[in-house]
Amino acid sequence: MFGLFKKKTEREKLEAQYDALIKKSYELSHSNRAESDRVQAEAQEILKKLDALED
Repeated sequence: MFGLFKKKTEREKLEAQYDALIKKSYELSHSNRAESDRVQAEAQEILKKLDALED
């Protein structure tokens, strides 16, 4: 209840976006390998941003 109006940090937003892309990539890997690879590359870019925030 107290965290209801709490805004997400940039790190939390990126982590959620990364998780969504990884899940989408996995689902696409069963039907469209090229699209899965493209989504996986996007997820890797998000991961690089997360690592940059850590420094």
